[in-house]
Amino acid sequence: MTSAFDKVGTAAAGLLAVSALLASGTAAAVPDAPKNWEKCAGVAKKGMNDCGSLDGRHSCASQASGDDMPNEWVYTPEGTCAKIGGKVAKIKPAK
Repeated sequence: MTSAFDKVGTAAAGLLAVSALLASGTAAAVPDAPKNWEKCAGVAKKGMNDCGSLDGRHSCASQASGDDMPNEWVYTPEGTCAKIGGKVAKIKPAK
């Protein structure tokens, strides 16, 4: 017969094992932070743009009315925009 202490000990060991797995996976999964960001135009999906359009039609995020519109943009790490088919509109330093 299993005592309450055995159940608590088993549960604690399980939590420690899960915590160790999560901690080891998190450290490896987080890339280095970029030094610069590119304002990458032409790759934003409908409703997924970062801030206002390049042509001034709107001044808010999430307002892109279609996919891959040339005046809608998202920030990408420097060097990524051209790889995904976009056009770099501006580069800004990361904070």
